[in-house]
Amino acid sequence: MIVFMFGASGSAHADLQGQYETFLENTIWPKARSAGVSRATFDRAMGQKRLNTDIPGLVRPGQSTPQRIRQAEFSAPARYFNENNVGAIVAQGRRLAAQHASMLAALERRYGVPGRIILAIWGRESAFGRVDIPHDAFQVLGTKAFMSTRPELFQGELVAALAMVERGMATPDQMKSSWAGALGQPQFLPTSYLEHAVDVDGDRRPNIWTSVPDTLGSIAAYLNHFGWQPGRDWGYEVTVPAEISCSFEGPDQGLKIRDWEAMGIARISGRPFPDAERDREGYLLMPAGRSGPAFIVTPNFYVLKQYNESDLYALFVGHAADRIEWGTGRFKASWGRVDALYRSEIAAMQRVLEGKGYDVGGADGLPGFKTRRSIGDWQKRNGQAPTCFPSKALVGAIR
Repeated sequence: MIVFMFGASGSAHADLQGQYETFLENTIWPKARSAGVSRATFDRAMGQKRLNTDIPGLVRPGQSTPQRIRQAEFSAPARYFNENNVGAIVAQGRRLAAQHASMLAALERRYGVPGRIILAIWGRESAFGRVDIPHDAFQVLGTKAFMSTRPELFQGELVAALAMVERGMATPDQMKSSWAGALGQPQFLPTSYLEHAVDVDGDRRPNIWTSVPDTLGSIAAYLNHFGWQPGRDWGYEVTVPAEISCSFEGPDQGLKIRDWEAMGIARISGRPFPDAERDREGYLLMPAGRSGPAFIVTPNFYVLKQYNESDLYALFVGHAADRIEWGTGRFKASWGRVDALYRSEIAAMQRVLEGKGYDVGGADGLPGFKTRRSIGDWQKRNGQAPTCFPSKALVGAIR
């Protein structure tokens, strides 16, 4: 994570606060007024707000990158699947699956999304509503609208949050968020709330802060909107023969699952792929390249990525969901050792690959599927066995 270290003097901070107040009046208020927000609502939500310079990833107005940054280490995939974290969500998810069985079944009939998937997202986002979400959403969104690397995004989210209050969906005091400005138990940004939150408990207001029915229904409605395919799973752990390059990974390189089978890819459990899936498209996923488990995933995996764009997030949700419903255990394949790297090192390697004509999906220091397969292709072209994952040696070699 990149953190802005301000260390500003009192006078400098006061000057920045003054600029912020001018920004709210001259930039945000006209946008809010155009969106139907009254002056009374605007003043009630924003009138006493001050900048919060403790928020990660801030930049001074007019600049594009944070100053005096703290080096952020890339987190190895295995850490994401710490069994203490996964196991806790699975154990509580199984208890809640029994408790809310009839509601989850009704939501699946309405939206097509299995209860286990809804529960896994609820658990991942807010520990089933038990995580304290203490930050003032208007302070967070206002600060990020003024001085983040994506100001236009957060200006829109701030206006959407003001619209929520104007429409009586929440009071300013109820608008608690994460550091990213995400609200409530499903961690929706305000625009997602306006577009996807639903009233299930019948009080005529989608309440994602304290209502379990509305929280679960909103998660289901979100996934349904982005194309969840009823009756299909998210994916299957598989074995990938050494002769099949890990550079075949990605949602733009899909094949019928029977064709992956013909290439020698098989479920690691030894069970066959479901007959109903074999003539449908699947995609190779190798989130740690040759240093971890491999999967054939369905389009539903990429619907989960609409909730959070991380491959590991979507994999966590699918994996936890399977364990909640079927009591399955950990992945069969283990996560291999991955070199400790800073995101800045990976980003530098990505920029070099871009210079060589590779599409790495952006030099963000995160090895997504485009970066992984670009690494594999570079390795193959340079006489190396493709591993499709960054290492100290590769960072040094790819120049």
